Amino acid sequence: MILTRGAYALPGTSLAYKTGTWRLQRPVHRHRAAPCHAACPAGEDAQAWLARLDEGDSQGAWESLVSANPLPAITGRVCHHPCERACNRGQFDQPIAIHAVERFLGDQALANDWPYPVSPPSPAAPEVAVVGAGPAGLSCAYHLLRLGYKARVFDALPEAGGTLRTALPPYRLPRGVLEAEIGRLLNLGIGFEPGVRLGRDVYLDDLRRQYPAVFLALGATRPRPWDVAGVVPAELHQGLELLKEWVSVGELPKADSVAVVGGGNTSVDIARVMRRIGVPEVHLITHRALPHPEVPEDDWMPAIPREVEQAQEEGVVFHPHTGVRRLVLRGQQLLGIELVKMKKLVQPDGSLKRVPFEGTEKVLRIEQVIPAIGEMVDPSGLESLLGCQEFLLVDAWGRVAGISGVFAGGDMRFGAGMVSIAIGDGRRAALAIAAYLQGKEPEAEPVKTIAYEQLNVNYYDHAPRAEPTLLPVAQRVGFAEVEGGLDTAQAAAEAARCFSCGSCLSCDNCWNLCPEPAVLKLPDEIPGQVRYVFDYDYCKGCGLCARECPCGFIVMEDEA
Repeated sequence: MILTRGAYALPGTSLAYKTGTWRLQRPVHRHRAAPCHAACPAGEDAQAWLARLDEGDSQGAWESLVSANPLPAITGRVCHHPCERACNRGQFDQPIAIHAVERFLGDQALANDWPYPVSPPSPAAPEVAVVGAGPAGLSCAYHLLRLGYKARVFDALPEAGGTLRTALPPYRLPRGVLEAEIGRLLNLGIGFEPGVRLGRDVYLDDLRRQYPAVFLALGATRPRPWDVAGVVPAELHQGLELLKEWVSVGELPKADSVAVVGGGNTSVDIARVMRRIGVPEVHLITHRALPHPEVPEDDWMPAIPREVEQAQEEGVVFHPHTGVRRLVLRGQQLLGIELVKMKKLVQPDGSLKRVPFEGTEKVLRIEQVIPAIGEMVDPSGLESLLGCQEFLLVDAWGRVAGISGVFAGGDMRFGAGMVSIAIGDGRRAALAIAAYLQGKEPEAEPVKTIAYEQLNVNYYDHAPRAEPTLLPVAQRVGFAEVEGGLDTAQAAAEAARCFSCGSCLSCDNCWNLCPEPAVLKLPDEIPGQVRYVFDYDYCKGCGLCARECPCGFIVMEDEA
C-alpha cells in the first residue's frame, strides 16, 4: 500500500487532469557525499554510520564504519580527523565530534565483541603477500578478506602494529586497546608471520614468485639526517629513536633544558614525553605556524592540532616560524642554539621556500637538541625499487611504477604520515589488487560533495558539541591516557546533530508541504529504496520540495 492523497476521487474530478504537463522542471532525488566522507583519508562515510547510530543501531553503525576502516578504536584516538574541518555543521555552530563518536563505536565493539562483517574466503582463493603489519598492511589484508582473497602478513617485529606499537605513546593509544583491536582483526583468518625481515629473511623476488601480488607497507622508519652547517653535537639522538625507547622502557636520560626541532607528530610526542620524564624546560622549534583558524592551513605545522594544544597545556614552549641558525658548542658540549625567524620566499617557479629573516637571531640556552624532522624508507631489501629516492613512486591505487603485481602504501609513499591515510592506502590497494588478479582496471571512486549553501539549515536547532573529557594537567604522568571517551548519551546526541548532508533523513517535509500533493510516501522503508516517490503526472515543478529539503537531497532538473 502507498500512502497518497487524503481522499479518493471519482473519475471526472481533478485527478483526471494530469497537471504535471505544465512544468518546466522536475524534482529528483540526488545523493551527494557529505564533505566528511570526501575528506576522510580512510574512505569512511561518517554520515552513513552516524545515521545508523541516530536510529539507535550502534552495532549497525560500527559495521558501516568498518566497511572502510577496520581499526576505529585506534583511529578514534589518534586520527587527525580532517573530516571535522570539512563538516558542514561547522558553519552552523560546531562540527560533529566525528573522531570521538568513532572511538565510542570502536570501544563498544571491543566491549561487546561484535563480529566483523567478513566471511572467510574460499580455501581455493588466491593468497596475497603483505609486507608490514602496520595500519596500511593490516588494512590491506582486511579488505582483501572482504573481497574474497587470502592475505599473509610478514613483519620484522614479533607483534603486529608497526609504529602504532613501537612509537605511539600510550597516553594517546593505550596498549590494551591496540592489542585488542589488532588481535580481533588477525583472528579473522589473516596469516601472520612475525620476525620476518625483508632483505634478510625473505626477498621481494621470492615473494613475487610465490604470490600473485605483493603489497609493501614497511613504513618510513629511518630518521632523516640532521645537522646545522655540517655540525652536530655529541651523542645526538633522533626523536623517533627516543620515542621508541620510552615506549619500550618507560624511562629516558633527562636534561634540564631540551629543544625539539620539527613540526610533525613525532616532534610533539617527544616534547610531551620530555615533560613527562621531568624536564623542566622543553622548547619546540618549527618553521611552520601553530594551528589556528586565522592561519591558512597550508602554513600549519603538520602535527595534529589537539596534540599541539595539549602539549602547550603541559608546558611545552613553541617557537613558530623559527629555525636553527647555528649550534653553540664548547668543544663537543652543547651550550645552546641560535634561533632565527623564518619567512616565506616565492621562488621563480612559484613555489615557496622558507628562508632566515636576517636580524632576528637570538640564542636559546639548552642542554640537549632532539631533531624530529621526519623519516624516510629504509632501503634494505628495496634497493632495486628505491634507487636513490627516499620514498616509493606509486599511483593513486598504490601500484609501484615499473613493476607488475607490486603495490605499496602508507608511509612508504611521500605525503602519507598519518594513520588514517595509511588505512585508506591499504583499502585502495586491496581494491587494485583484486582488479589486477581479475585482469581489470580498478574502478575510480568519484565523490561529489554537497556544500553548506545547498542545505536548508532553518530546520535544524543549534546544539552544543560533545567534548571528550581531558585528564587534568597535573595527572598527565607516565602512560595515563589523556583524552577520555564519550558516553552513550553523548554519542547519541552527536549523531542527532548530523545534518545528513546529501542523504534523505525521512523528515516528511516534501510529503507534507507539496501543494498538489504529488509526493507519495511508502509505508515502510525498504533497504536501498528512498521512502518518497514523485508522482510526475501531477507535479507542476514548483520546487517547494527542493527548497524545503533540509539535507539537499532533492534538486530541480530541467525537463528533457
